[in-house]
Amino acid sequence: MATKKKNMRNTLDTQSIFELSKPGRRAARLPACDVPESSIDKLLPSEMLADGPPALPELSEPAIVRHFINLSTLNMSVDTHFYPLGSCTMKYNPKRNERAAAMPGLADLHPYQSEDTLQGMLQILFELQETLQEISGLAACSLQPAAGAHGELTALLVAAAYFGDLGERRTKVLVPDNAHGTNPASAAMAGFDSITVKTTADGFVDLDDLDAKLDDQVAVFMITNPSTLGLFEPNMRAVADKVHAGGGLIYLDGANMNAILGISRPGDFGADMQHYNPHKTFSGPHGGGGPGAGPICVTEKLAPYLPVPVVVRERSEVGGERPGNTNAVSESSASFRYRLDFDQPKTIGRVRAFFGNVGVLLRAYAYIRTHGPDGLRRISENAVLNANYLLSRVTHILPVPQGNRCMHEFVASASTLKRDKDIAAMDIAKRLLDFGYHAPTVYFPLTVPEAIMIEPTETESKETLDAFTEVLFRITEEDADLLHDAPHTTAISRPDEVRAARQPVLTYRAE
Repeated sequence: MATKKKNMRNTLDTQSIFELSKPGRRAARLPACDVPESSIDKLLPSEMLADGPPALPELSEPAIVRHFINLSTLNMSVDTHFYPLGSCTMKYNPKRNERAAAMPGLADLHPYQSEDTLQGMLQILFELQETLQEISGLAACSLQPAAGAHGELTALLVAAAYFGDLGERRTKVLVPDNAHGTNPASAAMAGFDSITVKTTADGFVDLDDLDAKLDDQVAVFMITNPSTLGLFEPNMRAVADKVHAGGGLIYLDGANMNAILGISRPGDFGADMQHYNPHKTFSGPHGGGGPGAGPICVTEKLAPYLPVPVVVRERSEVGGERPGNTNAVSESSASFRYRLDFDQPKTIGRVRAFFGNVGVLLRAYAYIRTHGPDGLRRISENAVLNANYLLSRVTHILPVPQGNRCMHEFVASASTLKRDKDIAAMDIAKRLLDFGYHAPTVYFPLTVPEAIMIEPTETESKETLDAFTEVLFRITEEDADLLHDAPHTTAISRPDEVRAARQPVLTYRAE
């Protein structure tokens, strides 16, 4: 049985940079000014001046470097650990995409440059729009939203503009009870009332409850498919037909597109709108508050309401005519010009400065072009294979209430362990940190008691999944009191999470 290990770390590792500050310390000293000096109050209006210099920390360069390097070693990431974070899809992002996005010809551009000097970038963005449309099976795309939830909000604003143009005042958005929490939040921010639709014991949409809540006030039904339970909705076409029959729209939360790339297209199974999470489905930085991207795709009838600008391509003819056909120009002799199109009278307007977070979009483009259509399909097939393999290994210790098959993720339950041994999902999650594994998502979705949502992604090896399974089994055999105090090897063990959220302590105090 494992024993509790006291973690011993240098106190400097856990002090804030302000606590390390000492007056007069500097990382660099500037030489004396060699030009005539002028008082700053002669250069700026007095009301624009602060009462004093900002209270910045004062440290030497080695102290600054050590502080941030030590903080970085406390982090878990997909580059350092297995990260089976269900719903958030913490997949490995190839470093080649980072290098491509950092190329000077891409990274050093400025959005205020003339479009004539941005043709390469605009071509990439245009091709990305076209590619995302093809993958989704939808007719139009906006790359502007800055995150997945921002894409949700943007799509709902598009829906509101569409119904407003029809002269309809629809007030409701339907959301399944196992949906991401961003769905009802986005609906509320877009000015809709969020109405919950029940799901069955199997985790699928309750069609009877849907029928009871459908009326002429329903604007959109938001659905994640595959769902947060890792299940593909078998009644998706019936759901879409019911909503469409009442004049409503289907919004596909694209958080789980990693499971169906090249296999199933949302536009083909009834979606009118969807967003992508490039960092989940393709490639891009994960978490940390940004930057992010949340492109949306919509049907042709919704295209006029998309944010502006969109990238358009115009054909220009060069090189003369083909012999024998005075009206034709060969494809090889044709060139294209790309531009940002603002002339969309029905647009909802901008939702992001400039054109969104282009650096993230470049990474997604590089990922898609690297894999191609067949490669994207293999990504999803391997993600589903890994998830089902892991499900088969853990279900005897952590039962999966919704069956023995899944898509890219599954939701296990620690309710039996909680009842029999007083071991909760949170105990397992915290103890995994001691073994070098990031915790899975716990207590979501709320429809599963003591939920543990696990997603291995397509990049993990069988050896990694086997080792993770063995650790899970070992943890479930440990003493409950040991688990209640886990983790034991981190700088901070287990804070009062409710109090930490409401009354955060942002500085370190030695006991």
